[in-house]
Amino acid sequence: MSAIQRQLLWGISLSLLQFFTLMILFFTTFPLSDWRLLWELEIFDVPFIVLSLSVSLTIGLLAGVVNGFVWRKQLRVVSNMLHDVELGKSSSVPDGALTHELTAMTNRVTNIHKQMTEQTKISQKMANEKVEDQEKRIQEIVSQERNRLARELHDSVSQQLFAASMLMSAITETREEINSSETKQLKMVEEMINQSQLEMRALLLHLRPIALKGKSLQEGMKELLIELSQKVPMDITWKVEHILLDKGVEDHLFRILQESVSNTLRHAKATSLDVLLVQRDDLIILRVVDDGKGFDVETEKAGSYGLQNMYERALEIGGMMKIVSLKDKGTRLEVKVPFVKGEGESDD
Repeated sequence: MSAIQRQLLWGISLSLLQFFTLMILFFTTFPLSDWRLLWELEIFDVPFIVLSLSVSLTIGLLAGVVNGFVWRKQLRVVSNMLHDVELGKSSSVPDGALTHELTAMTNRVTNIHKQMTEQTKISQKMANEKVEDQEKRIQEIVSQERNRLARELHDSVSQQLFAASMLMSAITETREEINSSETKQLKMVEEMINQSQLEMRALLLHLRPIALKGKSLQEGMKELLIELSQKVPMDITWKVEHILLDKGVEDHLFRILQESVSNTLRHAKATSLDVLLVQRDDLIILRVVDDGKGFDVETEKAGSYGLQNMYERALEIGGMMKIVSLKDKGTRLEVKVPFVKGEGESDD
């Protein structure tokens, strides 16, 4: 039964009860000599008893309808509020829109919603901390395993390749017939060993990337390039300016440099590598240029995880990356990132 129906029934019942109570009290105090007078006495051509009953019922009916609409409106406000709480939304009730009792009830609902919201925040925080902790442990395990593999490869395969390279160099240098087919084949084997060494160094760079670990981007870049210049038969030059950057930007630029250098070692067959990190106006520019064999940028971009990863890293820090590569004329990679000043910095 709806609120209007209940209030309507309540109004009619109350009006009938009031009518019969008043009639009994009145005729008990002033008894009639003849009860037929109730039907014979007319007002507006309507018997008194019928008119009195009709007026009472009408008043009760109107009171029930009005009261029912008022209660339905207030209950609807409470129902909407509970629905918002069910959906996790916050809602407020205008002052004076509800009775004192319903206002107290809605205040309790509001308090319950606040408690539920706080519990939700706590649950989400605990879930996030749990996931972050799991990811951290996984990363630590992966990092340890990569370092172990890198050490084993460096101590075994890399050393054997170096020894084989030195042996092949000694053999080819002592050959008398320079243009003989055997000498050419030995030269090819030596080149293959040298290329395998480059591949191994690139693989080690992937397995055990140099982390900044408290160093600035400039310090990390110089350390990486100095180490490569000592181990790789390649002319490596660099110009690195000192720029204050956020740690996230530094990490992404450093990883892009590592990926680019790794690709150069593995695929470019380059003899020189030039690295540039400068600030020009409001842009940070990282440029890596080699004189290798080049490649088709569009084809490689679609199928290379490394290139796609570099593009995504550039986008994550609000920058853009462009690669220009021509066959037998080398490759030029350039990353431009907007320079955002920190809170304590200002224009000079």
